[in-house]
Amino acid sequence: MLKKPTMKDNLIGYGFLAPALLLLTIFLIIPVIMVIYYAFTDYYLLTPDARQFIGLENFKRLFDDPIFVKSIWNTAKFVVCIIPVQLGAALGMAIIINKKRKGNIFFKVAFFAPVVMSLVVISILWLYLLNPNEGLINTLFAKIGIASQPFLTSPKQAMYTIVFVSAWQGAGYQMLLFLGGMQNIPQDVYEAAEIDGFSKFQQFRYITMPLLKPTAIFILLTTLISAFKLIIQPMVMTQGGPMNSTMTMVYYIYQTGFTDRMVGYSSSIALIFTTMIGLITIAQRKLVKEDDPA
Repeated sequence: MLKKPTMKDNLIGYGFLAPALLLLTIFLIIPVIMVIYYAFTDYYLLTPDARQFIGLENFKRLFDDPIFVKSIWNTAKFVVCIIPVQLGAALGMAIIINKKRKGNIFFKVAFFAPVVMSLVVISILWLYLLNPNEGLINTLFAKIGIASQPFLTSPKQAMYTIVFVSAWQGAGYQMLLFLGGMQNIPQDVYEAAEIDGFSKFQQFRYITMPLLKPTAIFILLTTLISAFKLIIQPMVMTQGGPMNSTMTMVYYIYQTGFTDRMVGYSSSIALIFTTMIGLITIAQRKLVKEDDPA
């Protein structure tokens, strides 16, 4: 029979929780309340005392703002492109490493190394590699007879270039998760499949993929939410250009709030963005529950 906790036990428990609750209040709850309030004001950072309540004016202005509309499209484009590229690369690397062979340690380190590097450092490195005039990539292209590519200076190529760089940097983390899922699959299942005459492809299709489904769903959800928060790569590599082709919602929130100092307008964008992420998360949870046989 469980002993009923005493008042002293409760106080000790609340005491352990207090630091976390304090940090949560200071760094999450209070900022969220402030953003909601500022979203309905004309708060300008340099004249904080002159702010006034303006109702829905910021939200009306948003959908007449071509840069905001462009940032929504750019964010969606990045998310749609990065998911198959990054998860496909991660799964491929996990398959390579999962087989016992010499040199696996080297491949593990090589595939995972970009994950532990700073995004700013990664972005600067690729900025030099992709330089249209002196970059290593275009130099190699010239050697094999391919014309120099603009990459980050082209409105058509810039976002796809950032997708490639982001996938290269982040796929190593998802690779480890896929690898962990694969190594948890009993080898007896594969041995039985071989006896039944299953080819390697059939084993992957009918055994590996179904048993990897819980891991794949977790990776998909975390990658999706992370993709919506894209800011460092366009900030460092393109500054949102050319022609706002890499301006994402989070970067636009930063630019309007800290560069243009329009805190009220920036807060309204942040509120719209948070609402979008919340709706996507709710939809994901419902889809996952419906797909769960339990």
